[in-house]
This record gives sequence, C-alpha cells and structure tokens, in this order.
Amino acid sequence: MRPQFMDARQTAEYLNMSVTWVYRDAPRLGLAAHKFGAGRNAKLQFKVSEVDAWARQQRID
Repeated sequence: MRPQFMDARQTAEYLNMSVTWVYRDAPRLGLAAHKFGAGRNAKLQFKVSEVDAWARQQRID
C-alpha cells in the first residue's frame, strides 16, 4: 500500500528538487503542505495525490 503522505525530504526526492525548494518555493508555486502538530514539533507533510496532481499541472505542451 502506497503511503498517503510524504515528509519534505521524501517530497524533494520524489520531485527531484532540493529540500530548500520544497520549503521555500513549493508553497509559493501552489504545492500546499499539511501541518501536523504545533510549535517546534510541527511536521510538514505533503499528500502524495496532491503532489501528483500539482506535477501534472506543471506539464508544458
């Protein structure tokens, strides 16, 4: 069974981008993260289906 969420490192590897890009640029470009927890212990996770949909939208015809 495929995981439903990926952390920032996994998302960066999946998209072949840097972790810095995932934190800094991805939200600005429309790739939304989900925040689990609060404060310093909060974790950003990216839903696999949303990452896939976002990547399909980036296609250049």
